[in-house]
Amino acid sequence: MLDVKKIKEDFLIFQRKIKGNNLIYLDSAATTQKPIQVIEAISNYYRNNNANVHRGAYTLSEESTMMYENARQSAAKFINAKSSESIVFTRNATEGINLVANAWGLEYFKADDEILLTQMEHHSNLIPWQLVAKKTGAKLKFIYLDRNGELDLSNLENLINEKTKFVSLVHISNSLGTINPVRDIIKHAHNYNIPVMIDATQSVPHTFVDVQELDCDFLVFSGHKMLGPTGIGVLYGKEELLDKMPPFMGGGEMINEVHLDWADYRSIPWKFEAGTPNIAGAIGLSAAIEYINSIGKENIEQHGKRLTQFAIEELEKIDGIEIYGPKFNRGPLVAFNIKNIHPHDVSTILDEYGVAVRAGHHCTQPVMQWLNVPATVRASFYVYNSFEDVEVLIKGLKKTKEVFAGVY
Repeated sequence: MLDVKKIKEDFLIFQRKIKGNNLIYLDSAATTQKPIQVIEAISNYYRNNNANVHRGAYTLSEESTMMYENARQSAAKFINAKSSESIVFTRNATEGINLVANAWGLEYFKADDEILLTQMEHHSNLIPWQLVAKKTGAKLKFIYLDRNGELDLSNLENLINEKTKFVSLVHISNSLGTINPVRDIIKHAHNYNIPVMIDATQSVPHTFVDVQELDCDFLVFSGHKMLGPTGIGVLYGKEELLDKMPPFMGGGEMINEVHLDWADYRSIPWKFEAGTPNIAGAIGLSAAIEYINSIGKENIEQHGKRLTQFAIEELEKIDGIEIYGPKFNRGPLVAFNIKNIHPHDVSTILDEYGVAVRAGHHCTQPVMQWLNVPATVRASFYVYNSFEDVEVLIKGLKKTKEVFAGVY
């Protein structure tokens, strides 16, 4: 059982009052709050070590380089990658997906090749493949949802075939909470020697993701969704596959030798990190990983499950609320609507109680189309949330119904 009160003390933002109420932040699926340990790690770097990496034969640069590369090792260990050289620092998961879609897709896809995605993908794992498909003539195929909001795998044997050249799918849906059986899909794809990328943005912060156990070929996640700073993400790739990919961007840092008419590129992962990287962001990510490890992934996962189940049980007691996604085996978020009340109105009233939830399509418009709604309300939980937070959420929802009782 997590000591949420003690954990909350590490997050200075919870000292704020929102319209006279304690801040109850239930939007961690969008971005998480940052503990003082992460903020201080970034601040200390700028105060004491600030210099560019890999480029200076002086103390500050050597210190910065060591801290930056130590962060890479920390990220590798966090997902049990064999080597830190399989870790590419990016701006976010979105950039990691775009990197693979372009550096792999434009290099190897041809007309009528098939790229397999799912109906529940975040736009970040859909739009890049649409763009690459248009450029190469490849075709997009989809695993669709069943009535429970889970993937319908009954047709997987036909969807993955000799025409399939790449599979990319989300581990945990950010709009439904569905936990996908990615290991089974990876195994099936590998029967055809098809590479698979996993969007682990919603899973890495909450559960232990082991890239060797999954045997995924690529995996992405973002620092800001796991207590780290914005502007830093991770792309994991099997080294033999990263080696086969051309650089995604050109510039300084990713080269060995440059002439007017040709250049020789560095080895992985540095050939994918053109220009000055987000050094402070990587250091902040490393501090976030250390903080998460101090709490324990198992503790975090169980806490999220308990909060989510409690929230679902309480929501089901309110007439007119429809909950979306699987009832069990889901990530730590709940999406719902109140009959005849727009999600934005729900969010606005909850804000009067200091409760921050997300109202919108959550960058998954195809999911909203499947649900036949314009948007949903989403409450998502993390280490700093308590059962009392959920109770205030429920109180706010009941008040919302009262406010609109005479309208409909």
